[in-house]
Amino acid sequence: MKKYILSFFALTIISSIFGQVETTELRPSISDTRVITTGLPFMLISPDARSASLGDMGVATSVDGFSQQYNPAKYAFSESKQGASLSYTPYLTRLVNDISLSYVTYFNRLSDVSAFSASLKYFSLGEIVLTQDATSPGVAVKPNEFAIDAAYSLRLSEQFSMAVALRYMHSALRLNQTDPNANPGNTFGADITGYYQSEEEAYNDFNGRWRLGFAIQNLGPRFKYDDGGQEVFQPTNLRLGAGFDFIFDEYNKLAVTAEVTKYLVPTPPIYGDKIVFTDVNDDGVFDANDGDFQTDEQSAASEEGVIIDGQSTDVSFLSGVFQSFGDAPGGFSEELREFTWALGAEYTYQDNFSFRGGYFNEADDKGARKFFALGAGFKYTTINVDLSYLFSASKIQSPLENTLRFSLTFNFGANEYNEY
Repeated sequence: MKKYILSFFALTIISSIFGQVETTELRPSISDTRVITTGLPFMLISPDARSASLGDMGVATSVDGFSQQYNPAKYAFSESKQGASLSYTPYLTRLVNDISLSYVTYFNRLSDVSAFSASLKYFSLGEIVLTQDATSPGVAVKPNEFAIDAAYSLRLSEQFSMAVALRYMHSALRLNQTDPNANPGNTFGADITGYYQSEEEAYNDFNGRWRLGFAIQNLGPRFKYDDGGQEVFQPTNLRLGAGFDFIFDEYNKLAVTAEVTKYLVPTPPIYGDKIVFTDVNDDGVFDANDGDFQTDEQSAASEEGVIIDGQSTDVSFLSGVFQSFGDAPGGFSEELREFTWALGAEYTYQDNFSFRGGYFNEADDKGARKFFALGAGFKYTTINVDLSYLFSASKIQSPLENTLRFSLTFNFGANEYNEY
């Protein structure tokens, strides 16, 4: 990750107070680029092959068995009565072979206007052997994280639906064997999502259909991993997407989709040292006769120093949501760089075979994730099989680089609801 030296120098107006003159110097500290970090980052990993092959998007794509991850409101438009899906994603395969992400979902369209869905997401860091010295037998531990959620979707009109999801998250990455005060992190969160799907319309050479979607995800309180630890934010984020289906005939269809995502948590500010100089002999000149400078108490009490640009991140999760739209030290241009974006296309033949491609982009000073993805999908009776492959386009390689991912979906009561 690139690093920048953030330099800033300001000299305040010299004033006379009780016969003494003071001035303040703000000295910025050397800091990493302002990458927003949160707890439970595994919640943002794309768990299924279809969304992964489209550039990690899914808020405005057509409904599938894994819609729970991005937008459960889509289940209200499912043509199948019920469905169950599962996926397995190896992680950091170049380094180890036992870190993985597993995902299981279930949905049930209860009526013409409503649906229920649930999922389990499990992230395993494999087995780690802790030893005190070369002769000790060691203790095997298996740190992990998981999330369980359930959602209810309701169609508010023929073309628009919304959903609310409630989620419990558990993170056991901090180990008691290494830190006696460590405890698993536990918290609750919620998603609010919406999905619009237009009627099929006739154009000159093809028919078409619009898709729109939004999602506010992981909206919930800050949490910590131990009693003395610092509270961290959930990976609260906003997703906005739009897509269009080119329906050439009853056999051929091309769906194109675009999506943007932004963290709804505060941007780290620029910290520095605040140093106060005092004109002890009141001669209007700061020199050696005035003695050594003294560090401001607020700066001395903080390991990071004082904020010289930006806003404090020590706020509630709800305040952080609103603050996240205008707290970047770099102003509006930096706020724009905090949006990631993705483009994807999916060609489908006879609703039985699909070929997909996508691209994901993140600003260099906000994480520098950039990658291309390819994938395919096959449908046999009521079973869907999807796979995807990722190619990194950044100097910072993705943990999923050169990883082949598979997903499996079972549909029950297929075509029971005719939406088109």
